[in-house]
Amino acid sequence: MMQGDKVLNPVLQILNVQKLNTGNPDEDRYRITLSDGEYYHTCVLLATELNKMQHRGLLSENTIVRLNKYSIDMAGRGGVRPEIIVDEITVLNSEYEVKTKIGEPVTYENAAKQITAPEVSALAISNQSCNQINEEVIPIAHLSPYKHKWIIKARVSGKTRIFSYKGGRLFNMNLFDKSGEIRVTAFKDQCDKFHSLIDDGNVYFIANGWIKPANTQYSQLKNEFEMIFIGETMVQLCDDNGDIPEVKFDLIPLSHVSNMGNKEAVNTIGICTEVGKLDIRISTKTNKEFKKRELTLVDMSNAAVTLTLWGDEAVNFDGHVQSVILVKGSRVNEYGDWKSLNVGWGSTLKINPDIPEAHKLRVWFDNGGADNIVSARRVELMTLKDAYFRNLGSGDRPDYFQCIAIVQNVIQTNAFYKACPQMNCNKKVVDVGDGLYRCESCDAVSPNFKYILRVKIKISDYTSDREVICFGKIGEQLLRHTTQEVVEALENDPARALQIFTDINYTLYIFKLSCKNKLYNGKMISTLTVQSMTPFNCKKYNKHLINEINQMRVTAAS
Repeated sequence: MMQGDKVLNPVLQILNVQKLNTGNPDEDRYRITLSDGEYYHTCVLLATELNKMQHRGLLSENTIVRLNKYSIDMAGRGGVRPEIIVDEITVLNSEYEVKTKIGEPVTYENAAKQITAPEVSALAISNQSCNQINEEVIPIAHLSPYKHKWIIKARVSGKTRIFSYKGGRLFNMNLFDKSGEIRVTAFKDQCDKFHSLIDDGNVYFIANGWIKPANTQYSQLKNEFEMIFIGETMVQLCDDNGDIPEVKFDLIPLSHVSNMGNKEAVNTIGICTEVGKLDIRISTKTNKEFKKRELTLVDMSNAAVTLTLWGDEAVNFDGHVQSVILVKGSRVNEYGDWKSLNVGWGSTLKINPDIPEAHKLRVWFDNGGADNIVSARRVELMTLKDAYFRNLGSGDRPDYFQCIAIVQNVIQTNAFYKACPQMNCNKKVVDVGDGLYRCESCDAVSPNFKYILRVKIKISDYTSDREVICFGKIGEQLLRHTTQEVVEALENDPARALQIFTDINYTLYIFKLSCKNKLYNGKMISTLTVQSMTPFNCKKYNKHLINEINQMRVTAAS
């Protein structure tokens, strides 16, 4: 362009916008600085017809644009610096999507003597055979903001669903070859264009994307750059001839989590021993609803770690207890002495993956390998009396503990409620008459509802007794019947209901409980909710006691 050649629809980044003093307040003019990632040019004028885009804030710093129509005055600025006049422009990615300057461009004028006319023409991979394209492929490790025309051949891993945000939508995926890996984001039109065309595990030729410094808040890959799909990006499926390796996860044992730093990236695999209920709350900071679900993973390092899923990932989780869970790109979350793992936007979660590590874990677990584990978060085993006197649940977050207790009594009264029929909402609905029910959380009225168990039970150990609550699936596990069976018995068959609710009396369990103090009618009430319940196993408990005794001996000896 700077040598007078006509480049069709160049894609550039705005580095600066300056309003010019024309002396006429009714005719604003704007000068912008454009960059291709390697060089920048300051003598760029916007046609007055584009002022409305500037007034709407569309042409801001860091925005990526395509020049649809422009002209170059090679004699501009006294013949020293050519002047570009832009008549038509399209915004490809806003400043909120890009967020940073791409590359470290220098002024074109200072480097003009060293520049030769580019010889590489625009790549059109759709018209080339795979053999021809292979000759032009470069490794992912060679991608940088300074290389503008390229083709890579890569395998896709961790393609996400489409996320919506204010003003747009996006999806992410990871690409890798023998040389390395890179994170990709497709916004808006590119999101719509490519999401349905790309599948996890397939190999593709990909050409022409913006390469920018990686945002480490979202990318956990070992690459200082990331890729953004633009209008000129091309993707073509190619034969998988084995030259691109299968996914490598670089898995670490769960026991290493306790020694890792906050926000550090983790790839790991484990057996799921607990699936927590969907937890829907309102943020005290943003007043917005958020959803989460906690899983417990164990592995051959004899450790257990809590893995937290958020949003739709939590709602749509379809794994079960004893599933093998692989997670790539999770983050360590540190809260006091508790370290857990979070699954975020840049994370990939696979259930029962067909890899050697998963098969080895399955054999280990099925042969009783998880009988003796140490948790990265110590959910302490204590008596009900100890839990009461420690004032658990008085902080901002619930406290957790385990206890060994007997089921004394299961209360039939109000053992279920009518809830919102939406899949991701379990809030109680209000009968508004005429066969309609209102959910205050979803702000919706519907003739439908679903039943949710909310079973109160009294449990006791040798020190005290407490009333605890079992919701949903935990309630079904307790009563050994489905929600529908329990509701039908309570409403239509009192004798059957009595049998269901008394069959489990005087059974012994290890309960994992959450404790939270809440203000109710002017009084502070401590609520205990069952997170999981496991039939008491004497053999496992004896192992636990032996471990405790051995630990005491080690401590005493030191």
